[in-house]
Amino acid sequence: MREFIPPATRFVDLPDGFPMKRGGTLHGARIGYQTYGRPSPARDVVLILTGLSADAHPASHADDPKPGWWESMLGPGKPIDTDRWYVICVNSLGSCKGSTGPASIDPRTGEPYRLGFPDIAIEDIADAAAHTVRALGFERLACVIGASMGGMSALSLLARHGIARNHINISGAVHSSPFSIAIRSLQREAVRCDPHWNQGRYDAERYPRHGMLLARKLGMATYRSAQEWESRFGRARLTRERPAEDDPFGPEFEVEGYLDFHARRFLEGFDPNSYLYLSRSIDRFDLGESCGGTAEAALAGLRLDRALVMGVETDILFPVRQQRQIAEGLAAGGTDVRFLPMESPQGHDAFLVDTDRFGPPIAKFLSSV
Repeated sequence: MREFIPPATRFVDLPDGFPMKRGGTLHGARIGYQTYGRPSPARDVVLILTGLSADAHPASHADDPKPGWWESMLGPGKPIDTDRWYVICVNSLGSCKGSTGPASIDPRTGEPYRLGFPDIAIEDIADAAAHTVRALGFERLACVIGASMGGMSALSLLARHGIARNHINISGAVHSSPFSIAIRSLQREAVRCDPHWNQGRYDAERYPRHGMLLARKLGMATYRSAQEWESRFGRARLTRERPAEDDPFGPEFEVEGYLDFHARRFLEGFDPNSYLYLSRSIDRFDLGESCGGTAEAALAGLRLDRALVMGVETDILFPVRQQRQIAEGLAAGGTDVRFLPMESPQGHDAFLVDTDRFGPPIAKFLSSV
């Protein structure tokens, strides 16, 4: 087990005895974050909350020139313009990419937490992010941006802490759909059924490689759309004429090779137990339940100035009807909302790659904040 921490990551300590929503406390825990731009009285603060597997490195940094996962969106002159904004990106609690999680050392035992880590809730991620922002000296944000799981974390942050005036929610939801719960359940089962998972007690020599590969491939099949798979690959074959003799049912089509290549890259950057914990936190989150009522009442109670809610028509994991629900709920509470259902062919991952569609409305919204 090991953590995967980008070089430019900085840390904020959580309060000792940090309480977790579903029981248990954390001692000696920390949150990893990165910042972009320079803080000044004339420069307001934007917070970015990430999806399931992202770290706190959305863009290249003076301390880490490696391109980040949102490189095209964040930086000087880009849609999230660091010449104007001071940007904080937080690594989710439990992620083990700078923030304490199952692969971290439990100070009580000197050993990794593994499955001894408390259950993680989206609310815990939100509380840890709020503490980080305040520990850095900011009581109020100009805008919080959340995509995918980060959209859930952002709604929870706003509901629990009222820390921002404006919000951009991208492919988020107030709770998971049955289909997405089913997919994540199969992903977790793939990891848990790998004998090397061993109830979370794996190591570098005995690592649940096969389970993680299957889980990631299944996830990737839902992150993009059937339309994109068709246009990118069709029925094109891999260059070899037939499967290897020792693997007669191995990859034959280019789309299979694509899934295999990207799943293997994923293996090198995410802890399997963190994957299980965070995946389940997405399934369990319900904004209405968290706020003691309905999702509509919770959204109306956020009382934001303005919001931009974006979804993708081809997204099967967080379907666009869920973003419409967010927009309508916020509008019912008096928030000035712009709802944009995008026609990108790239499904749930469109916000990561389709900058031509996502960049201009994000830039326009932030320029008017």
